[in-house]
Amino acid sequence: MRSQILISVFITGTLMFAIACNSSSDKKADQSSDNSAAKSDTSASASSSGNEKAGVGKFQHVELTHPLDQKMVTTGKNVYDLKCASCHKLSDEKLVGPGWKDVTKRRTPEWIMNFVTNTEEMLEKNAVAKNLYEVCLVKMPNQNLSDDDARAVLEFQRNNDGDK
Repeated sequence: MRSQILISVFITGTLMFAIACNSSSDKKADQSSDNSAAKSDTSASASSSGNEKAGVGKFQHVELTHPLDQKMVTTGKNVYDLKCASCHKLSDEKLVGPGWKDVTKRRTPEWIMNFVTNTEEMLEKNAVAKNLYEVCLVKMPNQNLSDDDARAVLEFQRNNDGDK
């Protein structure tokens, strides 16, 4: 009897988590808070709370390659497979964290680089990151990505979003 109660509590908790994390409020928040996020290179100085478009961290200007750097795309896919795929799908479907489809259309390159390399501070100080945490209820763990690995992941995300 006790094990049945525990199983029921676990299933109920799991369903509540899935419903909360799969709500449409993440998409609404993404669109309202960062609808005009430019993919072009931008340079901005960060205030103590961080530039909302660039986020909080050392990346205030990211040079994008045109066309995509295929070596970086391959490296980024390898990093994704090893460190990201367990929580993020390449579609817009949420797993533990949000899906990656069109992330480079919703976020600036600087924001993405700062979030994957400076996760904890972003979750404390950046409004968009805080909102994602409130929706998914799970903090992204620090994956200890090097700057080069983070840049490769960004290039892989751009490839996933159809950039050429």
